[in-house]
Amino acid sequence: MEYYIVIPAHNEEAFISLTLQSLISQTHLPKKVVVVNDNSTDKTAEIVLAFAKENPFITLVNKTSSAIHLPGSKVIQAFNAGLETLDDGYDIMMKADADLVFPNNYFETIVKHFKSDSKTGMVGGFCYIEKKGQWVLENLTDKDHIRGALKAYRKETFKQIGGLKPQMGWDTVDELLCKFYNWKVITDPSLHVKHLKPTGANYNKTARYKQGEAFYTLGYGFVITTIASAKLAMMKKKPLLFIDYIKGFLKAKAAKTPLLVTPEQAKFIRKYRLEKMKKKTFLNIC
Repeated sequence: MEYYIVIPAHNEEAFISLTLQSLISQTHLPKKVVVVNDNSTDKTAEIVLAFAKENPFITLVNKTSSAIHLPGSKVIQAFNAGLETLDDGYDIMMKADADLVFPNNYFETIVKHFKSDSKTGMVGGFCYIEKKGQWVLENLTDKDHIRGALKAYRKETFKQIGGLKPQMGWDTVDELLCKFYNWKVITDPSLHVKHLKPTGANYNKTARYKQGEAFYTLGYGFVITTIASAKLAMMKKKPLLFIDYIKGFLKAKAAKTPLLVTPEQAKFIRKYRLEKMKKKTFLNIC
């Protein structure tokens, strides 16, 4: 199976060479890698071009956008700019961050998962961050969720879910739509990927309400949003974020912000999330 990778990059000169080196060292090489240089003011473009000179499957796309780094919209707009330069000759499409170091067998293993079951729609490993000289799991989500930093999609799945939405919540709605269309989402705990920069490190303060807005646009409703907000705030060890998330939800509702999903999909998502929450509650009690 052939795979393409699109990497949005904004001022990543400190990390991009490590990411690209890990990609050209794969036991199963990518057919194409597109790095989207999104308004960088450092040497990101120079570094990518140096790699492209030695590795023809790597290309650079330059994009101009706002300097403000908000979760969701900016990164996916950059991803889509890279996607537009690619043909349809892939079996697997991947969105990757520019600050990752993949183990050499990462994509060989990813491909094996897709080959083993034709209903597998998405596959991913786990992100690890360095703390006190040790690489530890960046534990921000459930173990059955693929982090937005390293999403790999079967082509048919990618097209059926409508690609990636340039909005906060894109890396949740993709998996929920996979389940809506009866695709499987596989996470492989054996695949440890080094995440060189903590998630959200460069987010502007104006992003603080975005998570709550995302919960609204995913069709969660207030009850599920309240539970999800409390859980996420505690996982990040910042309880006051709960208030920001709820404010973001209420602001989006008052503004009648368009949903990322159809009413039918929203109904499915609410049912799925409630069932998952009930199951976890039951297991915790047991």
